[in-house]
Amino acid sequence: MTPEANLSNLGLSLPPAPQPKGVYKPCLIDGHYLYISGHGPVQENGELIIGRIGRDIDAEAGKLAAQQVGLTILSTIKAQLGSLNRVKRVIKVLGMVNCVPEFEKHPYIINGCSELFAKIWGDENGIGVRSAVGFGSLPDNIPVEIEVLMELHS
Repeated sequence: MTPEANLSNLGLSLPPAPQPKGVYKPCLIDGHYLYISGHGPVQENGELIIGRIGRDIDAEAGKLAAQQVGLTILSTIKAQLGSLNRVKRVIKVLGMVNCVPEFEKHPYIINGCSELFAKIWGDENGIGVRSAVGFGSLPDNIPVEIEVLMELHS
């Protein structure tokens, strides 16, 4: 099945693709590579999920926020490239978690996005290398920000 069909089968809705809030591009194609700028968890109504993990929201809500970031990234891909089917595979995911200093389950949070990508592109192409790190704050107090490097079909 194609990535577009896989997304349809999941029954998940994409939020609106966010517009840059600074001086940068949402994504950039360089040869066969798609670099996607850091994205936050945009909801279907266009508003951000906010809160610090371990203080305002728990790990489960943080994981769902990371999944929402993944959906936001998919929205940007569709807006910029026209279709998820142009993406061959996920190469790297960098997940940044806004959390209290005592929080230590950063990889669990970012699994929300990684599991979504695995469902869209399959385990072979949807799972790349990854970093999941904690931060003392993120823009607008979002719980998760994720940037991605992907390979495009020739």
